[in-house]
Amino acid sequence: MKKTIALLLSLVMLFAFAACGEADPAESDAAGESAAPEESTAPEESTAPEESAAAESDLAAIKEKGTLIVGITNFEPMDYQDENGEWIGFDADLAKAFAESIGVTAEFQEIEWDNKVMELDGHTIDVVWNGMTLTDEVLSAMECSNAYLNNAQVVVLPADQAESYPDVESMSGLNFAVESGSAGEQMAVENGLSYTPVVDQATAVLEVSSGTCDAAIIDSLMAAAMVGEGTSYADLTYTISLNSEEYGVGFRKGSDMCEALNEFFVSAWADGTIQELADTYGVSAALIPQE
Repeated sequence: MKKTIALLLSLVMLFAFAACGEADPAESDAAGESAAPEESTAPEESTAPEESAAAESDLAAIKEKGTLIVGITNFEPMDYQDENGEWIGFDADLAKAFAESIGVTAEFQEIEWDNKVMELDGHTIDVVWNGMTLTDEVLSAMECSNAYLNNAQVVVLPADQAESYPDVESMSGLNFAVESGSAGEQMAVENGLSYTPVVDQATAVLEVSSGTCDAAIIDSLMAAAMVGEGTSYADLTYTISLNSEEYGVGFRKGSDMCEALNEFFVSAWADGTIQELADTYGVSAALIPQE
């Protein structure tokens, strides 16, 4: 009897385990199906946001901020400071007049001349307006205005030595001070002359006066204002010209400011503003008519 009861209990437990291990087909199907994601009905947003007029136009952006940041070096008679620290000069005063014509104020920022393109492209300045020679390099890197002044690169020497160096060939043993990245440096390279690059043209003249360098190559307009009788460097003189060139004003490549400046040049020539400033700063003979 005990054996019979034990056998019956074993059979009951066996059927119970079998029932627990059997999965419900409906539940299995539900678990195996992955939920279908809902489709978005919202319209796709454009990944290219519209640019504002100020972002597309230098002229509009400058008018919006209210200032024209002018990149310069200390370069008499183009850009230099008076006794009160105000920037004056033919270029500085012309820049102020242009800024006023578009409803903004000119602010001046000294730059390292060799970094002028980087300063422009980095938007730390809006324009390079500093007796800039229109070289091939400048024309390829900037949007440049019409030429407005003639210029040349000239040699500056101690006045008592000038007669000993009548031409480039006689100067082959001299060491020249030149502004880094300038047309003067380019002339030194083209003529095979030894040179020391310095921060600006004013420093190049100082190097000659102090005897650190034998000579300098600078712009003729600056030489006329800075060296010789009646100047701070009466013991220096300028001699031969190494080239002929023209000045222009530089903006970022593609900038609409260039067209605005060329239009200003025409109107400022017509009303006599340019000629009056040229008389003030002694550069009338170098003017290029703006018509």
